[in-house]
Amino acid sequence: MPFSLHQGDALSVLASLPDDSVDAVITDPPYNSGGRTAKERTSRTARQKYVSGDAAHALSDFPGENMDQRSFTFWLTQILTEAHRVTRPSGTLLLFTDWRQAGSMSDALQAGGWTWRGTLAWHKPQARPQKGRFTQNCEFIHWASKGAVDAERNPVYLPGMYSASQPRKDRKHITQKPVEVMRELVKICPPGGTILDFCAGSGTTGVAALLEGYDFIGVEKTKHYTQIATERLTETLRQVSRQQDYTLAGPAE
Repeated sequence: MPFSLHQGDALSVLASLPDDSVDAVITDPPYNSGGRTAKERTSRTARQKYVSGDAAHALSDFPGENMDQRSFTFWLTQILTEAHRVTRPSGTLLLFTDWRQAGSMSDALQAGGWTWRGTLAWHKPQARPQKGRFTQNCEFIHWASKGAVDAERNPVYLPGMYSASQPRKDRKHITQKPVEVMRELVKICPPGGTILDFCAGSGTTGVAALLEGYDFIGVEKTKHYTQIATERLTETLRQVSRQQDYTLAGPAE
């Protein structure tokens, strides 16, 4: 099966997966930031943090956004430790973060056993300008490996910065990432490998993985987003299958 999607707590689901069973972990966990003060970060919902009051949509909220700094770092360390166990040697971790949590997330991945290799930038061209301030138009992606990088297993040359706007039309999740960015990021996984996302949300990582020929394992806590991700992944499989049929059959005469 090209994909499997589990509804449940990430730590519990990861504990059920076998050792050395995935080739890459690519994930976008809740940042637990989005506020000027500790009170703002731990008392407001995800919608209150990341959606402007005049937004013309009603995307569903998501949990996990109200941990204090130490709880967040400990929680993420536990999960990344399990993710390290289930990843094959030389496998890769890509971990989305923002400027507030970049330090905590780099601590968590190293405490979880990963070797930190660097930080990528995702540039968002349509970020809102701020009078008297620098525009906050980047999020970041820490990348790490389980031991040494085996460049012969996956001899790709990938950039260190990606530029694309966050989806506006037809998006399914408040913090949904662009499919075009994710399709490039998943290429860090060796061809034909398996990609794990333990915070699957609306399934964008999985969509990108399937489009690029990888298998996918996703974990999502909420029933609502598990259903959305299942629908998107199923439709993506149909799309891939139609494309393969067309390639085999050739264009109609």
